[in-house]
Amino acid sequence: MTSSEQTLHGADMSSYENDPQAIRWQAFVREVREDPSIPFNHQWDRYQEIFAGRDPSLPPPPAWFPASELIADSNVGRLMSELNIDHYHELHRWSAEHREEFWRRAIDRLGIVFEREPHAILNLEGGPVNPVWLPDAELNIVASCFQRPSCTIAVAIGREGSSVLETVTYGELEALVNRVANGLMEHGFSPGDAIALYMPMNLECVAAYLGIVRAGCVVVSIADSFAPPEVRRRLEIANAAGVVTVDSFARGGRSIALYDAVRQAGAPRAVVIPNNRLQRSELREGDLLWTEFLSDVPEFPARPRDPGAVTNILFSSGTTGDPKAIPWTHLTPIKCAMDGHFHHDIRPGDVVAWPTNIGWMMGPWLIYATLINGACMALFEGLPSGRGFAEFVARTGVSVLGVVPSLVRAWKESGACDGIDWSKVRLFSSTGEPSNRRDYLWLMSRAGYRAPVVEYCGGTEIGGGHLTGTVVQAASPATFSTPALGLDLLVLDEEGREVLEGAEGEVFLVPPSIGLSQKLLNRDHDDIYYARCPRGPAGEVLRRHGDQVARLPGGYFRAQGRADDTMNLGGIKVSSLELERVLESHPAVYEAAAVAVQPENEGAERLVVFAVLADDGRRPDLKKELATAIASELNPLFKIHDLVIVDSLPRTASNKLMRRQLRRQYAG
Repeated sequence: MTSSEQTLHGADMSSYENDPQAIRWQAFVREVREDPSIPFNHQWDRYQEIFAGRDPSLPPPPAWFPASELIADSNVGRLMSELNIDHYHELHRWSAEHREEFWRRAIDRLGIVFEREPHAILNLEGGPVNPVWLPDAELNIVASCFQRPSCTIAVAIGREGSSVLETVTYGELEALVNRVANGLMEHGFSPGDAIALYMPMNLECVAAYLGIVRAGCVVVSIADSFAPPEVRRRLEIANAAGVVTVDSFARGGRSIALYDAVRQAGAPRAVVIPNNRLQRSELREGDLLWTEFLSDVPEFPARPRDPGAVTNILFSSGTTGDPKAIPWTHLTPIKCAMDGHFHHDIRPGDVVAWPTNIGWMMGPWLIYATLINGACMALFEGLPSGRGFAEFVARTGVSVLGVVPSLVRAWKESGACDGIDWSKVRLFSSTGEPSNRRDYLWLMSRAGYRAPVVEYCGGTEIGGGHLTGTVVQAASPATFSTPALGLDLLVLDEEGREVLEGAEGEVFLVPPSIGLSQKLLNRDHDDIYYARCPRGPAGEVLRRHGDQVARLPGGYFRAQGRADDTMNLGGIKVSSLELERVLESHPAVYEAAAVAVQPENEGAERLVVFAVLADDGRRPDLKKELATAIASELNPLFKIHDLVIVDSLPRTASNKLMRRQLRRQYAG
């Protein structure tokens, strides 16, 4: 038996056993490892050649296989051993059928710290839509973030334009967190107050986040890319009592002024982390410098709360104009940490980097998934698409690297990673938007095909993923290999029937699960997620999520974008209505439709605008003018891929805009 066959048979690989194409690919991977100078274009050509004419009844073409020793040493592998389960799909089935027992084991493995232990894991007297998790328990989830020895490195920090690497221990980070919590109390904030974070993902951001939660207050997450009108909307929806921000920060050689945006937004009292130029006299009355705000007291007794108490308000666009305000509780980080533990295999000693922002769920996710699992968080202050970040990954010894497809594409096209050693990366993970196979085969090639890409799809209202991967299953570029542990899902067509392999449909979740939201601050939760949902084949209550996926053989899935009128631009969800509101404010536009398209039915979504003009005149700069309006009113990261001028927009008999027809029309 060859070594490649041993690798195949050593894994949970029943779908790939006796697969000659998979074995040929493994042989070619050995060639690439022996000669890393083989150009990627040749690697891609060989991948296509080897898997050409693949039987459509077989699983998607694999690019990475787990070795038997990796499986045995992984967090998932250890759980399978404890339960005497041989195949991963059996483990997922067990976790979905025995949810209370699964979450009990997950909580024990994560070492969740309780002030008062729960008398049970799950109470379903209110049904699956309104479960009570950890009844009668009291905890503050921040305590679970500081279980490692105080001398262990918790955060590694790099900055654009510098090769200096700073480190902060768990003990030092906890002391800073406690100084934030005491500072809140000393400056007149009270438990339950909502405090916004509008700043880049740096050390102070992490400390402020955890300090706010430890003090019994509520974080309001606002992405640093938002313009003042969007900042104002989020502050008002959350009824924020204060905001922590930075004067300005550098990214890509540009200085981005956030305190100016805070002032323009009419924000409440601000705590400002200054650059070297900001003077105390330049602050608004009542605002504080970070150094004035921080307490001198490095201890703070965490305020225990009911597990369902709100800790964080995040925002996710839906199909109406205002963003949905989604509360996270002390339960939600357990979902983050569980996904990190089992699906990303994060362990003590790992270094985890994920370019993200506190305004999006992956910012809080990174904090909890890293610290509760006892790993080190690698934070880079600067533009992640440049060579500086690629060198930071190598210098820091990052072992788990999170990405979004647009970032991978930028690295690939710019050559930013050329000649840089990423051999310590043992797992990539991707979220935010659909990926494509060529870019993600290239990403795996950066680590000599020794690291899989774990695709990760979910949402803010889930606290993590519903479709993902593991390190005990083969990785095929741009595909998911499993529903997340501890929950289940169905893929249904427009008639509410389960789709077969080879077809696509909409994802519906089968509640309950830790992490699933149970209320919204500014919407009817049941109406958005449960009303008008079909029942499952066994009468199960189903929860709407809105992702469109294709089912593939072998239990795999491929993302197909959103099923509703929400789109994902550069990893940021935005509703068509939000975009159309801005587009139609332009005097030249009578009405507009914003739709997302996927080139070649895979990869990142791109914004296409259909516009009916207010008069017969043509404006050559209209696309540029509309792009400027979107950047200033919503987000500068939203780019218009194409502008299509039409005489009218298709509508139903009830006057609903038929965006799906426009997508099909454009693709055709």
